[in-house]
Amino acid sequence: MKTLIPDSQPRHCSHDAGLPAARAPKATTTIGSYGLAIARALEASGVDSARVFREAGIPAELSNDPMSRLPTTAVTRLYSVCVAVTNNSYFGLSVARHVSISNLHALGYAMAASSTLMQVCRRIERYFRLIAQAAKVSVSEAGGKVYFRVEHLAETSGEAEDSFFGFLVSTMRLLYKPGFNPVRVEFHRPMPREGAEPYETLMRAPLSFAHADSLLVFDLADLMQPLDGSCPELAQVNDHIAIDYLARLDKNDVVTGVTKKIIDLLPNGKCSRTEVADALCMSPGTLQLRLSQRGTSFQQLLDDTRKDLARSYVQQPARSMTEITYLLGFGDTSNFTRAFKRWTGMSPTDFRRRC
Repeated sequence: MKTLIPDSQPRHCSHDAGLPAARAPKATTTIGSYGLAIARALEASGVDSARVFREAGIPAELSNDPMSRLPTTAVTRLYSVCVAVTNNSYFGLSVARHVSISNLHALGYAMAASSTLMQVCRRIERYFRLIAQAAKVSVSEAGGKVYFRVEHLAETSGEAEDSFFGFLVSTMRLLYKPGFNPVRVEFHRPMPREGAEPYETLMRAPLSFAHADSLLVFDLADLMQPLDGSCPELAQVNDHIAIDYLARLDKNDVVTGVTKKIIDLLPNGKCSRTEVADALCMSPGTLQLRLSQRGTSFQQLLDDTRKDLARSYVQQPARSMTEITYLLGFGDTSNFTRAFKRWTGMSPTDFRRRC
């Protein structure tokens, strides 16, 4: 099943276009391959998934293409039918066992290649809109704890929340160690009438329900431990693919569009606001205005993108400092070294040795 968000046709760039006209908010969507996990959970429960999908008004032919999308309302409707036919109030937790890294495409592969669980959390924060647009993820640190918060932007089913949290915690255990547990879990959904025992069994942590946001709390020390599957080169390749998908998914997201163009133009050494604005078919003034409306600036995005790329490049032993300097668009290695010390508090060589 493909409910694709089509690419726009090629058009002439007009620097006088200004800001886009006001329009009604778009309906939110979920990555279409999520339906594959729901179908597998139904089949594991002895239920014909094709029949359930038809009853929910969703074609049973699903795709693992990240640009294939399911409307959030359709997923909510599907879950309602699934719970009814399986008579399982914890069906979302069952789905969590059938969500695979591949279902999240580039984001999933980048997660699997991350150096730490903190990087896993940061990647989900950055690319969560590839998974679902009905919520926003933010990650913060305080007092030796990491707070992974999900802000709900649209009404979704409790089963969707269950499956995501269940998948995330299970994946963290797979990447790190089986004994890993969160410190605390807060669900947005109400507790099922049958009780919280399946959640307690899965999370192995204190939990509560009916909160404004969903929240996972972790020990910072756990999230900073090195992972056996770390591969910075593979993670970075998939980061770039994820950014490309985000730019295609929402062509009006100026922050993602600018970030993608910065990555494309940095190795050429010509990555000014004017060049990026021209690549995005707008004037530098319009670009500055649209970024300011998002609470950022071109210089901030350039600095943040360079910093993220630099940390990843330096962790790749095969790349020389001269090559990294070139890839980041710096004129010489001394300028790169000064910038890297400003970003991390240490030289690139010391950072590489520590990693």
